[in-house]
Amino acid sequence: MKVSIFKKKNSGYISAKESSKISRENRRTTDQMEKRLNRKNVDPSEYTTKMRDENNVVEFDNLHTYFFTDIGTVKAVDGVSFDIPKGKTVGVVGESGCGKSVTSLSLMQLVQRPQGQIVEGEIRFNGENQVYDIAKTPIQTMQSIRGNQISMIFQEPMTSLNPVFRIGNQVDEVSEYHHPEMSKEEVKKRTIEMLELVGIANPEGVYNMYPHELSGGMRQRVMIAIALTLSPKLIIADEPTTALDVTIQAQILDLLRNLKDHINSSILLITHDLGVIAEMADYVVVMYSGRVVEKGTVHEVFKNPSHPYTIGLLNSKPMVNKQVERLYSIPGRVPNPIDMPNYCYFRDRCEMCLKKCNGEYPPEYHLSDSHIVSCYRYENKEVKTDE
Repeated sequence: MKVSIFKKKNSGYISAKESSKISRENRRTTDQMEKRLNRKNVDPSEYTTKMRDENNVVEFDNLHTYFFTDIGTVKAVDGVSFDIPKGKTVGVVGESGCGKSVTSLSLMQLVQRPQGQIVEGEIRFNGENQVYDIAKTPIQTMQSIRGNQISMIFQEPMTSLNPVFRIGNQVDEVSEYHHPEMSKEEVKKRTIEMLELVGIANPEGVYNMYPHELSGGMRQRVMIAIALTLSPKLIIADEPTTALDVTIQAQILDLLRNLKDHINSSILLITHDLGVIAEMADYVVVMYSGRVVEKGTVHEVFKNPSHPYTIGLLNSKPMVNKQVERLYSIPGRVPNPIDMPNYCYFRDRCEMCLKKCNGEYPPEYHLSDSHIVSCYRYENKEVKTDE
């Protein structure tokens, strides 16, 4: 009896023919979406809308952002809904690959295109004169919003700053693009004011320096200066302290908090660090595999963590006054984003499973007016709200 040396292809295998077919279908889909975004002279009624609550600066409503790859569609953000109130800080937390950064990039329309596309849902932004649905806003209009009304502080300032341009030129660019009527002297004066505002002791000297001449903390301060130059309504801080040491982290967080109040802005803070969330945020959104599994005020989520994933994250955090032989880690691994299961994405790693968890993905259950969790364990504990 002959035994074939070739094993049966596994579920992760895809042939060249199948890949080519997927690629053609993806190109057809993304071409249609790109054509819609690249239109000019679009009627504003197509991308303007109304806020559900005027006290919010941003409302994510059932957002779906997918990446169309040659091996399948990656559902990076799969039905995300949460609000960012005016003047508040909302922290988004979760492990790598959960969709935190893609959610923020969707808000800025900076998802890598044409593969990455917002395919469903709304992102309502309460702008200066009107409310925009960012998911439908054409590129030409978005360029006047990005950097002006919404700005972003990226993870690693050394890769975000251009190494061949002086600091002054890079900060000046924001004012020059959005306010071409400003003279060179006015632009330079504004830049030096911003460098001084973010705590740089020698703003005139730093204005003429290159990025490599500054420390990591100084570079991050420059990134914050760029983001805040035009006093935006929303600041997106995507892990702004990741590459910094602990003392500099504390300084940057204090700076962000003070500047937010100074310009009366809101912050969307993305981080892995639950300590940063506890210190900085007013509201917490916990994401897992492209979905929101729990959200509420900082007090509610930290005092009464409800989703098994949130409980696991908090148990994984080392405690100063508690001695353990081994830190807790959540067992198992994240499901493949190309082939997500129909049931709760966390089920295969969950230590609190119920029989009902084998069914479809759990809906949202309200534990209070602001505390919401997607877990069948709270099916009979839901509190009726006014919504």
